[in-house]
Amino acid sequence: MTGGPFPLLDKVNSPEDIKTLSRKELKALCAEIRELLIDVVSTTGGHLAPNLGVVELSVALHKVFQSPRDKIIWDVSHQSYVHKLLTGRRDRIHTLRQYQGLSGFQKREESIHDPFGAGHAGTSISAALGMATARDLNGTDERVIAVIGDGSMTAGMAFEALNHGGGTKRGMLVVLNDNEMSISRNVGAVASYLSRILTDEFYVRVREETENILTHIPRVGERMLKVAKKAEEAVKGFITPGLVFEELGFQYLGPIDGHNLDHLIPMLENIRHLKGPVLLHVVTKKGKGYTPAEDNPVGYHGTPKFDKEVGVQNTPSPLPAYTQVFGDALVELAAADDDLLAITAAMPTGTGLVPFSKAYPKRFFDVGIAEQHAVTFAAGLATQGKRPVVTIYSTFLQRAYDQLIHDVALQNLPVVFAMDRAGLVGDDGPTHHGVFDISYLRSIPGLVVMAPRDGRSLRDMLHTATRQSGPVALRYPRGSIPAEENLEGFHMVAIGKAELLRDGADATVIALGTMVQPALEAAENLARDEGLSIRVIDARFVKPLDREMILAAARETGALVTVEENALAGGFGSAVLECLEEAGLAVPVRRLGIPDRFIEQGPQARLRADLGLDWAGIAEAVKAVAGRAADNPLRVMAVEA
Repeated sequence: MTGGPFPLLDKVNSPEDIKTLSRKELKALCAEIRELLIDVVSTTGGHLAPNLGVVELSVALHKVFQSPRDKIIWDVSHQSYVHKLLTGRRDRIHTLRQYQGLSGFQKREESIHDPFGAGHAGTSISAALGMATARDLNGTDERVIAVIGDGSMTAGMAFEALNHGGGTKRGMLVVLNDNEMSISRNVGAVASYLSRILTDEFYVRVREETENILTHIPRVGERMLKVAKKAEEAVKGFITPGLVFEELGFQYLGPIDGHNLDHLIPMLENIRHLKGPVLLHVVTKKGKGYTPAEDNPVGYHGTPKFDKEVGVQNTPSPLPAYTQVFGDALVELAAADDDLLAITAAMPTGTGLVPFSKAYPKRFFDVGIAEQHAVTFAAGLATQGKRPVVTIYSTFLQRAYDQLIHDVALQNLPVVFAMDRAGLVGDDGPTHHGVFDISYLRSIPGLVVMAPRDGRSLRDMLHTATRQSGPVALRYPRGSIPAEENLEGFHMVAIGKAELLRDGADATVIALGTMVQPALEAAENLARDEGLSIRVIDARFVKPLDREMILAAARETGALVTVEENALAGGFGSAVLECLEEAGLAVPVRRLGIPDRFIEQGPQARLRADLGLDWAGIAEAVKAVAGRAADNPLRVMAVEA
């Protein structure tokens, strides 16, 4: 463990260890937790500001409830670091987001205190309702708590769950962690006092008994009850903004100060006695307790390693990131096309759209965490002659698959899907690895799917995509472009045409996107060390496939190796096999890609090496098939011809 000393935190090995602490000791514990969080995240990187914002809330939840018997579910769960510290993982916290270390999210395999794994937004209320329903079916009485941020509340799934949960009347608690002050005006002593009064056992019992008495008074009882309820709602509505949640069937409480244990703990203790669905609105400050994070919560939402004394420094990279190349290119293209629009689902910074949003604010749309809506919204724009570019992480587009097929592809609408973070993303792990998009996209009729190998090809592919009459998906990775190159101007790319980068006779490597550079390195090393002549093709397109070049390579070199940073099941290599089968060609083929399992977190280079997706792994695969290709009759006939 870094930093210290932590006299209270060092004694916390489970939630039970904080239940005997006094209010004063709990406040001191919160200070220690903040110090440790800053120490750890400055060393490992991670989501600092969100976790600093929920220190008191996490402590209060574990003080009042009985995890793991009671289920505490963190939406997205990137803000669960404090939860991990309090549930027996303190000694491993320095491994956070590291290779074979603690996950940066809740993970069922990691701890019995993580009842539901997450990584994407908007799932917590649905999961909590499922657990509450199972509890009632099982006849047990554990409590179920979902903690969801105001950002995640923009997810349509969250409102679907609220609508269902309010209708079922099942006992569950939703804690709305409002850290943007977007829906809160009254946070203070009066609001906190009123909410505590409204949850007091005596008050609840009196209210229920009064309702019972009024409903049994002939003729006038029902009218009196309606008047009483309207009066109560008027008072609550005057101080609290919870009418929408009350209408959905939840008893709304708050807003209260999420950093005040003297308010949080009594409130949660009172809520334990309430029946039915309850929503508690707490207001917190992202980055609380660390001035740089308080001043720049967006910049400290997810951070690389940094010096905690000076904060995160924006050190210019020698090479631009693919995300930056994309964002700059989109701004340039928009200057020449007034119909070009950009859409993001709450990720303008992560997808490189901030420059576009400033240059063309009326043509920029952030729809919140609502990927399904983003895709169909784009489809509607496209029907009216606009050119929408939906800029989205590969792993998040999974959430809008039906809309992609039904609303875009089926109608052959010119929507461009700019898919950032395609392939292995690194420290965020399996919830964020974009390794399924080729498999789930290439079966869609009429959809063009392509992947650039560098910044130059990314610009040209984007330019080409925005000039097609139908839908296009463009996938590119997290990280910097591989080398310095000319990033000026644009050129059209011939749809469905691969590019021969290196000729050879002993075997062919057909690589896609990020795998092109290591394929070239493998060919160079094999030529030098093994005397092998290896052909290298940049496929560029998953769909349509360059059948002519692939079949020629099979005939002329007698063996193929396909390389992709995507699942092997249904991926690019599968497309090549189908191409060979349809042509009746039988040649040795080795497919390299992501095996049929979820890949853990870790540095991209380390993960690629483990999976044989670096130049050394590719070289080994090529040597294996090249030996089998030597006597292939197809190759012999091609050479003789």
